[in-house]
Amino acid sequence: MSLRDPRALAATVVAGALLTLAGKLLGWPALVWIFKPATTIVIAAAAYARGAGGSGPQAAYARAVLIGLLFSLAGDVLLIPEGLFVYGLVAFLLAHVAYLYAFTRDARLAARWLPFAIVAAVALAMLAVLWPGLPAALKLPVVCYVVMLGGMTAQSAARAAVLGGRAARLAAVGGALFMASDALLAFDRFHSPVPLASVWILGTYWGAQLLIALSVESGAPDARRGY
Repeated sequence: MSLRDPRALAATVVAGALLTLAGKLLGWPALVWIFKPATTIVIAAAAYARGAGGSGPQAAYARAVLIGLLFSLAGDVLLIPEGLFVYGLVAFLLAHVAYLYAFTRDARLAARWLPFAIVAAVALAMLAVLWPGLPAALKLPVVCYVVMLGGMTAQSAARAAVLGGRAARLAAVGGALFMASDALLAFDRFHSPVPLASVWILGTYWGAQLLIALSVESGAPDARRGY
């Protein structure tokens, strides 16, 4: 399998996701422990192969995406056992910091205000729904997480509006899917059970990671368009 081939990569990610879901739904934890991290490792390896190991103008973006994927890998593992939710939250918060850094390499932060306004409204609505069910000890960490998640998502959309192009749009859709995945996870955990929660949460999660990895290109961005 070539990690540069989007179709082969997508097929591998789907296979890993299905095996992870099988482990969750059938109560086979070994499958989850093996294939949940393995799927993210494949996506991270693809990001590396697509440019994170290079030295061109796009390498800073690619390396930041790779760092985000590695923090996500840590979060994947930390969220498997019970009792490590806060540590997983921190790992994914750091992943969003890395993605936000990536999305500001070729586009100024908040270069377009509308995505930030829309995402802020969605984030506030999310917090309003979740707030009564959040344990007191988690309220501040969750607020910090939502702020960083929202900033990453909004910046990915603002960047796509500034730069245009397929790669920037892939990253923007990936950012939106990441927010959807985290919203589903939070709703399922702190509000009401979501039918087939694992299917929707992991499906949107790995869709997000795959699209962000595919946004890594070997070509140099036009930095002049970011300002």
